[in-house]
Amino acid sequence: MHYSHWGRPDQALATRSVAKSLNDDGFVIEARMMSIPRCISVGYPTHKSLELRGFVVNRKEPAGFWKGGAAAVIPTSPELVMAKSSKSSSARPAAPKPGPATTTARTAKVSAAPEITTGVGGEVHQTASGHQLRLTTNMGHVIADDQNSLKAGPRGPTLLEDFILREKITHFDHERIPERVVHARGTGAHGFFELTDSLADLTTARILGEVGEKTEVFVRFSTVAGSKGSMDLARDVRGFAVKFYTRDGNWDLVGNNIPVFFIQDPIKFPDIIHAAKPEPDRGFPQAQTAHDTFWDFIAMTPESMHMIMWIMSDRTLPRSYRMIEGFGVHTFRLVDAQGRSTFVKFHWRPKLGAQSVLWDEAVKINGADPDYHRRDLWNAIDKGDFPEWELGVQLFDEAFADSFDFDHLDSTKLIPEELVPLRIIGRMVLDRNIDNHFAETEQVAFCTANVPPGIDFSDDPLLHGRNFSYHDTQLIRLGGPNFHQIPINQPKGCPFANFQRDGHMQMTVPKGRVAYQPSLLDPRNAREDPVAGFKSFPAPVEGTKLRARSETFSDHYSQARQFFLSQTEPEQNHIINALVFELSKVETAEIRERMLGHLSNIETSIATRVATGLGFAGAIPVVDAAQPTRRDLELSPALSILAKTTPSLLGRMVGCLVTEGSDASLVNAVRDAVTDAGAKFLVVAPTVGGVTLSDGATQAADYQLQGGPSVLFDAVVVAASEEGAAQLLKEASAIDFVHNAFVHLKVIGHSRASQPLLDKAGVVPDAGVVALGKGAGATFVKTAGVGRLWDREPSVRTVF
Repeated sequence: MHYSHWGRPDQALATRSVAKSLNDDGFVIEARMMSIPRCISVGYPTHKSLELRGFVVNRKEPAGFWKGGAAAVIPTSPELVMAKSSKSSSARPAAPKPGPATTTARTAKVSAAPEITTGVGGEVHQTASGHQLRLTTNMGHVIADDQNSLKAGPRGPTLLEDFILREKITHFDHERIPERVVHARGTGAHGFFELTDSLADLTTARILGEVGEKTEVFVRFSTVAGSKGSMDLARDVRGFAVKFYTRDGNWDLVGNNIPVFFIQDPIKFPDIIHAAKPEPDRGFPQAQTAHDTFWDFIAMTPESMHMIMWIMSDRTLPRSYRMIEGFGVHTFRLVDAQGRSTFVKFHWRPKLGAQSVLWDEAVKINGADPDYHRRDLWNAIDKGDFPEWELGVQLFDEAFADSFDFDHLDSTKLIPEELVPLRIIGRMVLDRNIDNHFAETEQVAFCTANVPPGIDFSDDPLLHGRNFSYHDTQLIRLGGPNFHQIPINQPKGCPFANFQRDGHMQMTVPKGRVAYQPSLLDPRNAREDPVAGFKSFPAPVEGTKLRARSETFSDHYSQARQFFLSQTEPEQNHIINALVFELSKVETAEIRERMLGHLSNIETSIATRVATGLGFAGAIPVVDAAQPTRRDLELSPALSILAKTTPSLLGRMVGCLVTEGSDASLVNAVRDAVTDAGAKFLVVAPTVGGVTLSDGATQAADYQLQGGPSVLFDAVVVAASEEGAAQLLKEASAIDFVHNAFVHLKVIGHSRASQPLLDKAGVVPDAGVVALGKGAGATFVKTAGVGRLWDREPSVRTVF
C-alpha cells in the first residue's frame, strides 16, 4: 500500500512493527522502524473512529476505503504500540512482526485469503475479499483488473487511453537511473546487413527489397535480469537487439535468443521483472531466478509455462554470443505498395551454429572469467573472425493465421518451422568493435516502434506495450527527449528534420523564427510526404472496449510439451536438472508443489522426475488448466539445438596444457590441425612466461594454469612431459583442469606421459579420451569435431 504523508518535515516518527486483527469493523496498520513525517493516511472500513495509542483515526466519510475511501491518522505520540476500536473499550496489545516497506500492499493483516479466479484467456486473477487491501493506482483509484490492458475487443489493439497501464509501465520504466531496468549488462559491436533475397513484392521497405544493399548496423547483446556488475554466464534470457541505420530511418529489431516470452499482456511486465529481480527487502539473489519471488509469480502465471521450458533449457547458457539465435518474438506486418499486408516473424541464425555450456561449467566460468561472453566477442572481432548471422523470415497470410492451432498474436506461442519454413533473406556481419563502451553500448536506445515504411505492427498486445515502454524508458535513463541526438542513436542512412525544440540536453542549434507547420513565413522548411511517408496498415478495428484476455490465448501447456518432447535426451535431462536446482532453492513448499502441478499439466513424466529430484513423495497437486493439453502436436526438431546443429571446431577454442619438455612435434602438429579447422589454439602453462619444449624452442603461454581452467575451452590437450606430469600431480589446478574437462563431456587429447594425471583426475577411458601419437593433429581434430560426449554424462552426474 502506498501511504500518503503530511506534517512538518522535521517531525519524524519512529515506529515499530505492529499487526493485529480487530473485529469486523477495523484493523491495525503495520509500520516498520523508519523515519517518516508524523502523519500518514491509512484505510479504515467503518464510520467509527480507530484509536491507536498516540493516534486517533477519524472516519467521517461513508465506509469504504476498500471501495475507494480513505482516513486520516493524527499523531499524538511517537510510538505506536496498541490499538482499539471505538466499539470496544478494551485495548489490545499488538504483536511485533517484521513488516514490509510502506509501499507494499501487505500492510494490513487480513482475515481471508484472496479469491483466485481464472479469466477466459486462462490468466489467474487474485481478487480482494473481506477487509483485504484493494490494489489502486498512485492516485488511489481501485483497479478492477491488473492482468489485462484495455483493448478494442479481446484480440484488438491496446488503447492509449489505458491510464492504468501507462502509469504502471511508466513507473516501472523509471525505476533505475541510469542503469537499464532490464538488459543492464551488455556488450555491443558494429557491422553491416546485406540483403540476399528480395522481398520487394511484399514490402516497400527498401532495406528488404534491394539485393546487395549493405546497411550499417549496431548490435547489443545482453543478459536480462542481472545488473551491470553481474556475470555473463547467468542462467538467463539473452537480449539480441539490432539497430539498422536504413535510408528510410532507423529500424530497431529488438529481440531475444528465445522466440517466446513469459507474459501475454504488457500490464504484467513490471510484475515478471520485479519477481525475477533481487528480492527487495534483502537485495539478493543477483542475476538468478532460483528464489521464491520468481517462482511464486510463475506458479500463479500459467501463461509462462512455455517460456519456463525454454529458460530451463540449454538456451539460457550460451557458449558465446557468436553462437546464439535471435528472434523478433512478435508478429509484424510487411506492407507492399498496394497496401496489402503479409505477417512476418524475424529470426537470426548464427553461421557457427548454436551451442551451449553445462550448468556446472557456467558456474565455474563465472568464477574464472565473469566477462567471458564480452571478451569472446571482442577478441573474435579484434582478430578478424567476424561473427555472422543469417536473417530468416516466416511469412504467412490471414488465412494461415486463422487456421493456425494457436493465436499468432500471443507472445507465449511460436509457429514451428515445420509449418512455416524459414526463408533466408540476408546476412549480418559484425566487423568492428566499439570505440567507447559508455558512449555506444550504454547510450544506445532501442525501441520496437522504430520501423521504416513498409514494416508495421500486428495487434500483439505485448508488442503494443513495448512500443510505448521502450521510448518512455529512454526519457529518464538518458536524461530527456533529445536522446536521439546522441551519435549512436542518430539516423545515419538518411537526413532527419522536424520542429521538435528545446528540452534537456538539446545538442543542436535550430535556426529561424518558425518552429511549426504549416507556415507562410517559412514555406521551404520540412513538410510531410503522403507518398514516401510511413502509413499504417488500415486493419479494421471493431470490438467492445474492455479489459479481457482472448480465449485464443488460453492454451498454456501444449506448446510447452511440444518443446520439451522435441529436445534430444541430453537436453531433456538438462531441463529436468535445471528445474530441480531452481525449485530446490525455493523455500516455500506451497510454491514448489504448485509448480509440480503445472509441470504435470505439461507432461506427467516431467513432474514425476522433478518430484523425485526434490524428494517430494506426496501426491502431485492438481492445477486446473483453462484448456486441456494437446497430445497431437507434431514434434519440431528445429526447436532443439543438438538436433539441428552440426558439430564443428570452427570458431571454437582448444586449450593445450604444456610443461617443461613437452613434445614439440605433438604440440605443433595439434596446433596446425586445430588452426586449419578454424579454431583457436591456446596454450596453458605453469607460468605465463611459457615453457621450453623438447626441441629447445620457447613456447609462450596464453594462460597461466590457475587462470586458464579447462572450462574456458571447447576441447583440451594435455601434452605434459614425464617430469612435467609428475609436477602437475602436485597441482590441484592441474587435476581440476583435467577432471572438469572430463565431467563437462569434452574431448581430451593427451600425451602418453600425461596418463598418470588423467588417472588422478578420475578420467575413465571412452571415445572422447584420445591418446596422441603419430598423426596426433588429425586424430585429435577428427574426435574433437564431434563436440561433447553426451553418452558420458550419466556416468558423471545424476540424471533424475
